[in-house]
Amino acid sequence: MRAGPYGSFGVTGSSAQPPFGVGSLGLQVSDNAMSGGTPQEKVAFGNEVDFLGNPVSGLTRVGFRVFQTQENADISASNMPNIALEINPQTGSSYTTMVWVPDPAPVTNKWSPFISAVSTGQWYFTGSAGTATGCDQTTMCSFSGAKSALAAAQVGGTPASIYTIAIAKGRDDAWVGAVDGLRINNNVYNFEPYGVNTINAP
Repeated sequence: MRAGPYGSFGVTGSSAQPPFGVGSLGLQVSDNAMSGGTPQEKVAFGNEVDFLGNPVSGLTRVGFRVFQTQENADISASNMPNIALEINPQTGSSYTTMVWVPDPAPVTNKWSPFISAVSTGQWYFTGSAGTATGCDQTTMCSFSGAKSALAAAQVGGTPASIYTIAIAKGRDDAWVGAVDGLRINNNVYNFEPYGVNTINAP
């Protein structure tokens, strides 16, 4: 977590500063790292405690605000961080990652407005749950479609539940930027240099 970032030269108003204070969650990955087993890095920052056991069906509002640079967008318009939920899908397996792939950022070099993962972008499941639901990286689904497909693929009487929720950036492209205001239902998580504040936002 960090202070800033602030908008590029000439950017003023609310989009020129972090949306909920002075800080944000800074993310940086390289596609040509000089250490480790692979040059393509990935990163995730999440919570392994507060959402444990919550039903996936109970998710109604999800999303974040992002500081996307033009340099990131020049690599690819879809070069964005994501939201990754580790869940028990109850589809005959006990683990998958449910991933939101956002649409391209609506603005660059300044803070975006809230980007809803419910009404924009696409979702997929990793591993066998992707096959069971039909929502994999090749045939991604809307948020409502992914939840419906997960429920339809349920094996037994126990619905899918959450293990963890994280903001992540995968190994696809290099990215340097920031995220703030992660929304999970009625809570908005404000990232500041000293920690994470929870804002109730019904």
